[in-house]
Amino acid sequence: MKSRKLVLKVLLSVALMIMLLNLSCTIAAGGRHTVGIRPDGTVVATGNNDDGQCNVAGWTDIMHVAAGFSHTVGLEEGGTVVATGNNDDGQCNVGGWTDISLVVAGDWHTVGLRNDGSMVATGKSDQGQCDVLGWAGIQQVAAGGAHTVGLESGGTVVATGRNNEGQCDVGGWTDITLVVAGYAHTVGLKNDGHVVATGNNAEGQCNVAGWTNITQVAAGRAHTIGLRDDGTVVATGRNNEEQCKVSGWTNIVQVVAGGWHTVGLKNCGTVVATGNNNDGQCDVGGWILETLSGDPPASYHLTISSAAGGLVTAPGEGTFAYCESEVVNLVAEAESGYSFGNWTGDVGTIADANDATTTITVNGDYFITANFEQITPQFDLTVSSTTGGTVTAPGEGTFTYDQGTGVNLV
Repeated sequence: MKSRKLVLKVLLSVALMIMLLNLSCTIAAGGRHTVGIRPDGTVVATGNNDDGQCNVAGWTDIMHVAAGFSHTVGLEEGGTVVATGNNDDGQCNVGGWTDISLVVAGDWHTVGLRNDGSMVATGKSDQGQCDVLGWAGIQQVAAGGAHTVGLESGGTVVATGRNNEGQCDVGGWTDITLVVAGYAHTVGLKNDGHVVATGNNAEGQCNVAGWTNITQVAAGRAHTIGLRDDGTVVATGRNNEEQCKVSGWTNIVQVVAGGWHTVGLKNCGTVVATGNNNDGQCDVGGWILETLSGDPPASYHLTISSAAGGLVTAPGEGTFAYCESEVVNLVAEAESGYSFGNWTGDVGTIADANDATTTITVNGDYFITANFEQITPQFDLTVSSTTGGTVTAPGEGTFTYDQGTGVNLV
C-alpha cells in the first residue's frame, strides 16, 4: 500500500495531490453502480452491469476511478487510462491517452486532465461538453450530465456544455479549491470551507449557503453532499430514495454521489452507503479499500449467519467490514413458531449473547451465528362433569398442555 501511495505522490504535483486527496480517488458512484480501489490497486464494483460497467476484475495498478451513468474509468499508475461499460458515444475511447493525472466521467462523456494542465475529452458532445481542448492551467476537473467544469490555478472556474439550468454560470466564482458536477448543477468548495452552487435547484440540491467547515463536496443526480472537517457529513436535495440519509455517518474521509445513492469511505477503509439499492449499488458493506492515509486504523470483517428459525435483520447476514473497536448493533428476529436462543461463535465482545437485540464490538475478524429454538405448540383442555360425579384427574377446569402430551383422565 505504501509503495502505491509513493507512486501517486511522484506522479502528481503537490497542489494537485492535495486536491485529489479531497476527491474520490478511491471510490466512485455512477448512475446505478459503485466502484472502489482496493489497497493492492485492484478494483471492485457492484450494482447495475447491463453495459459491463462493473467488469473491472482484471484492472491492476489503478490510482483513481470515475463512474458515469453506465461506464467506468480507471487511471493507471503510469498515467494511462482504462474504461469499460457503455460506449455508444465513444465515452470509453481512452486507450491512447497518456500523461493523465485525473479522470472524471459525466453521464455520457469522459474527461482527462494532463500533467501539464491541458485537457482531453471523449464521448457525447452534443452540448459542447467535450469542448475543453483549449483549456490550460487547469488544476482539477468535474463532469456532469452534459457539462464539464474546470478549476483554474488561481481559484477561478470555467465551464462548457449544456447550460439550460445555469449549471455553467460559474464565471464569478473565486477562491475555489474543488468543483463537482451533478446532472444539472455545479458545486464549488471555497478555501474558507464554505460552498457555492449553481444550476437546477428544483429539489434543493443547491441549498448549500449555510454549510461551513466543509473539506469535500459531491454532487449526484439531484442531491449534494458535504464532508465536514470532523468527518461527519451533510446533505441537501432529493431524498426520495434516502440518498441524503447521512446524518449518522462518522470518521468519513471521502464522499461520492451517484445517480440516486451516496457512498462514504471511512478512515479505516470500510465503506458505507445509502439510497437506491435496486441494482445492489449500495452493497459495499464488505469492502475494505485504499484510504490514501499514511497509517489508517485497522479494519476487520464480521461474518453473520443464522440457524433455522429466524434471520439477522440488522446489520443483515453476510460479511461486513468495520473499523477496529466499532460497535455494531445486532438484531435477530425469530420466525413464527420459534424463539430466539442465543448468539454463538466469536461472542467475546457481544454485550449479551442471550439477547436478540444487542451489540458487538469488532476487534478482530469474527464469525457469529444467531440460533433459534422451536416453540412447542400448546393447547387448552377444558374438563367438566355433569350431575352425579366429578373428574378427579386431572380435575375440572381448563388446563394447558404441550402438543402431544398424554393426559390421564379419572
